[in-house]
Amino acid sequence: MTLAVSTAHLRVHRFAALEPGPRLVVTGAVHGNETAGTRGIERVLAEIEAGAIDIVRGAVSFVPVCNPLAYARGQRSGERNLNRRLRPTAQPLDYEDRVANVLCPLLAAHDVLLDLHSFRSPGQPFALRGPQDNQGRLEPFAHEAAEARLAAHLGVARVVDGWLEAYAEGVARRRERALTPGAVHEDPAYGVGTTEYMRAMGGYAVTLECGQHEDAAGPEVALHAIRQTLALLGIARLPLAPPPPAIECLTLAAVIDRHAEGDRFARAWTSFDALGAGELIALRADGSEVRAPDAGYIVFPDHGALPGHEWFYLARPSARRL
Repeated sequence: MTLAVSTAHLRVHRFAALEPGPRLVVTGAVHGNETAGTRGIERVLAEIEAGAIDIVRGAVSFVPVCNPLAYARGQRSGERNLNRRLRPTAQPLDYEDRVANVLCPLLAAHDVLLDLHSFRSPGQPFALRGPQDNQGRLEPFAHEAAEARLAAHLGVARVVDGWLEAYAEGVARRRERALTPGAVHEDPAYGVGTTEYMRAMGGYAVTLECGQHEDAAGPEVALHAIRQTLALLGIARLPLAPPPPAIECLTLAAVIDRHAEGDRFARAWTSFDALGAGELIALRADGSEVRAPDAGYIVFPDHGALPGHEWFYLARPSARRL
């Protein structure tokens, strides 16, 4: 089943069991060109409607397309990136602000979020989780164990953490370059997307990157993850597969911005390409080199990044395990 999409509303499919239990929300197409989650959600909805999956405990809501304008255009954003600075606002200034005024209360009404995405470069699916339990100012959290258990059961062999901390450090460096022409000077709240908002509302959340945008296996990755989540939470009576035997845990150590149009990568990087200590990653327009400070990986290299925006991330092995 392929669902019609209107840019005037969000389509939400909700199933509430007669027995109490956790409240799950599953989201797709937060970025309009990331459709693996949308297709996976459509397949689960068809299974529920056919009676192959029965919701027996708690509740589940599905939002197949979170950004209808971007989805209709087949591009990442409508008027801006919905997954940055996600929060309700009394005076919406753009389309994504208006979406956020509907999406944020929906997220807050649930306990758990599975957020389905994909990425531009070729690569294997992976999951993004939140911070350790803490009472700090940036991202206080108290559900680390439950979130780790969910990430472990999604069927992927790599889990990454450290997103908001790396982003906040990048903002601090961006502020130091305040005189850079075209630089974007934000605050750490600009790094808040669906999962960060969910945690701020007292729940927990995992982002699943289902593979490259056009990977034909992406919808199957999404479908498996949704079914696993329903089984893990006891919302549906489905078999729960064990976690992969070896899951690689990484942390995002830093984000590097593009400074000028002439900044260029030294090669056509893809996410999780290995980096040796001191390896040349990119060249700045002024001729200076960007090299890996330590051995690790490059993540989310954006060959189309605008000056003043995030260009790529550096990752290293995480001390945290699942």
